[in-house]
Amino acid sequence: MKKGYLALENGAVFEGVLIGDLEATGEVVFNTSMTGYQEIVTDPSYAGQIIVFCYPQIGNYGMNDFDSESEHLHLHGVVTGEQCETPSHYLSNNSFSNGLAQKHIPSLTGVDTRALVKMLRDHGTMKGKILTELPVAEIDWRLGESYVPLVSVKEFKHFPNNGPHIVLIDFGYKKSILTALQSIGCAVTVVPYNTTLDQLLDLNPDGVVLSNGPGNPEALSASYETIRIISEMYPVFGICLGHQLLALAHGASTRKLSFGHRGSNHPVKHVETGKVYITSQNHGYEVVQDSLIDTGFKPTFMNLNDGTVEGLMHVKYNIQSVQFHPEAHAGPSDTAYLFDDFLQQITRTGDQHYAFT
Repeated sequence: MKKGYLALENGAVFEGVLIGDLEATGEVVFNTSMTGYQEIVTDPSYAGQIIVFCYPQIGNYGMNDFDSESEHLHLHGVVTGEQCETPSHYLSNNSFSNGLAQKHIPSLTGVDTRALVKMLRDHGTMKGKILTELPVAEIDWRLGESYVPLVSVKEFKHFPNNGPHIVLIDFGYKKSILTALQSIGCAVTVVPYNTTLDQLLDLNPDGVVLSNGPGNPEALSASYETIRIISEMYPVFGICLGHQLLALAHGASTRKLSFGHRGSNHPVKHVETGKVYITSQNHGYEVVQDSLIDTGFKPTFMNLNDGTVEGLMHVKYNIQSVQFHPEAHAGPSDTAYLFDDFLQQITRTGDQHYAFT
């Protein structure tokens, strides 16, 4: 192992120990979770990003064959304070650092992550590059506009079951969303992000789920009209990026947060009951509350830390969405009941679908 560096676009440089000899550029974000690092690094929503883990030691229970949220790693790098090289867990079959190296993901450890995260909180998320040596040459900070085409499935995948047929539009879905739907009896067809309206109608779904995914939702403006029409015909449930796309498709707007919400300890308040839930979150954009006027949406959940919109329900159509992850993994399962609510919504709707215009 040798010295490595994280250079930020504001000129700051953080020194650490580089595991391997790879370099990478990405948007530098931080996650506050204490556990669940395997689920985090395998979440396709982190495509193009360098994750800074706030928790001081990562990797103490290793990696296993069961907890990954996707087959491939789409993030660009990892920064930690310390990485455990001698994990202890009965399911562990690899260390965290080896797991990243085998997937060709650069990893920098021994970094003062407290100072790094404080800088990101004070100045906002910024681009960065993991480097093998200094001085830093001029860096091209340009990143891809949208990573959704890279992380989405390329063909339909069907998972049979005995219950309602759900079409899961994949903008970068986590395996746990599919597992949650299957656990309540749903048959699921996972389709690419750019599936056409006619193709969706041919599948004859009972309901539609819009998944999570990476990046700016406005980069997917070509999908707005399809999403609007489908959501006016069938019961629809949007999660994370899917939540933002539903809002945009119906005329609302989104904007980038200063440093986003990433972790498994974010409190949200259910507007109707006042009950507070602890949620798992991973997003860098929000739906602008003031833009919901005349869209037919009303907020169902609000973030207790910064007052941002965390959930929506349409007053006319069978549409509900949440900014957080009800399937969790990693994180608390407080809001897993929302999948049951979606199933009940489908049952109430039955075969009644609206003609589209």
